[in-house]
Amino acid sequence: LDTHIRRGHNIAFSLIIFVDIIEFAISTWLTSQFDVHHNYFSLAGRDCTHFLLFTSTWTLIYSSYRIFFFFPPPDSILGSMACHIFFLCLTWVFWAVSAASLTAALSGQLNRNAQSLFVYSGQLIALDVFAWVILVLVTFAIFVVHTRGILASSRGDGAREPQIA
Repeated sequence: LDTHIRRGHNIAFSLIIFVDIIEFAISTWLTSQFDVHHNYFSLAGRDCTHFLLFTSTWTLIYSSYRIFFFFPPPDSILGSMACHIFFLCLTWVFWAVSAASLTAALSGQLNRNAQSLFVYSGQLIALDVFAWVILVLVTFAIFVVHTRGILASSRGDGAREPQIA
């Protein structure tokens, strides 16, 4: 199980990074268009796009750090379930708030005829969909870390102990 956890950790964070790069590109482009042309559909929509840019930047930095630059010893507190669950839950809150606020700002008006209502309807649809996809991926990661923590505590380890025996 430990080899699957080690492999799955990199796969899960790589998938989050891949989808997040797409979200980052869309939110950056929309933010620049809104700032240059002032053609946002509402202040709430503009602010949601800015917050999605922040959230995607946060996720990109955190996930990249977890995969590429951070190699904690397996028995350290920084590689533990508590550290993972803290940052994943914070990331989950950011994505839940940003995805829900953009969906609320769009108020369900995105469809094939939305081009007359919104200037960048295709990009806004993609921004909303990818935000929900990343939220699902982070939820899955939290579920795996939490399950792994339950298994670790059942063998006598605590939250400060490593996830991998």
